[in-house]
Amino acid sequence: MKRLLQRLLGRLPIGWLQLTHNPMRFAAALIGVAFANVLVFVQLGIMTSMGTATLRPYTFFAADVMISAADANALTDGGNVARQWLLQALADPDVVDGMGLFIGNVPWDRGDADISLTTFGVDPARPDLVAPVIASDLSLLEVQDAAIIDRLARGMKRDETAAIRPQSPLSFESQGRTLTAYSTFAGGGGFGGDGYMMVSDQTFLALFPARRSTAPDHILLRLRPGADVAAVVPRLRNLVSDPTLRIRSYADAAQEELTYQQTKRPTGIIFGFGVLIGVLVGLVIIHQVLSTDVADHLREYATFKAMGYGQRFFIGIVLEEALILGILGFLPGFAVGATILTVMGKVTTLPLAVTPSMGITVFAGTVIFSALSGIIATRRLAAADPADLF
Repeated sequence: MKRLLQRLLGRLPIGWLQLTHNPMRFAAALIGVAFANVLVFVQLGIMTSMGTATLRPYTFFAADVMISAADANALTDGGNVARQWLLQALADPDVVDGMGLFIGNVPWDRGDADISLTTFGVDPARPDLVAPVIASDLSLLEVQDAAIIDRLARGMKRDETAAIRPQSPLSFESQGRTLTAYSTFAGGGGFGGDGYMMVSDQTFLALFPARRSTAPDHILLRLRPGADVAAVVPRLRNLVSDPTLRIRSYADAAQEELTYQQTKRPTGIIFGFGVLIGVLVGLVIIHQVLSTDVADHLREYATFKAMGYGQRFFIGIVLEEALILGILGFLPGFAVGATILTVMGKVTTLPLAVTPSMGITVFAGTVIFSALSGIIATRRLAAADPADLF
């Protein structure tokens, strides 16, 4: 390492020699930096998975425009909308199809564990408004109490869901009815439920007798090929009688919910502060180590200063130490953080993993904040007078 640094720096690696002079302090500093990286990786991984889980149910449908209630900040939140707005929206020449979307949580007592499935009630005669991977099985829902179930749902055995086919369906009791799953799709557990399920709107209303067919949770619209969504949305706002409705492009609705979940909901704010705390922990640890090191070698620095070396030389040495701590501390932090996220992902079925962009972001942040800590630690040297140090 000494020879490598000497080639890179073009001089004796004074920072490396000072750090390794006290092996115990060096090891403790690396552990501290690694711990800060683990904090950031775990919190950032959970935030990323929350974003992925938030957007996942939007991939189940193929809509261009969504009409929601005024308080519908999320797909599963907010009031209902009247089906009559669907009829008014269909009057626009660019709107070619639409359906009401019903959403509710269906509990399933599996004996060893209770799971909750976020259930979508759709019109089986509207396959164009459902993602192609699900639309091919949508005709199965024309049978009363039929379902298409999430094969990645938390609490479901993989061999059990792999066997589900029209020839070998899976029946189970829920809400006082016997549901039969004839096919599966890939969803996965989220923060609001253990998985997803697709049923017909008639089956949904049978599961939730208090709901009415005239009041779906959202209205999904499909536009003619080539239609400009940005131009259609303002027209629909003028066409639909209720001015309080949220009429947005389907893509905008997904991004607005993502922003809402990450900046307004307590969960997103908590994880965001977790990332900030991890960054501050690393900043304080590196600053404390470097400040202590500068204090211990103040006479040596004073000698260099008396010989005519300027502040840039000292900043270079301390930055060398900071970058060594940041880079070497990042490696075990990355390994431990990735392991924790992988294990958590397997246990919770959440999309928890270290992505390349996350690794690059954390590494760049580690290097930047390490350098910042080093620069702060050199302030004492700038004000020091060599004559006062001997």
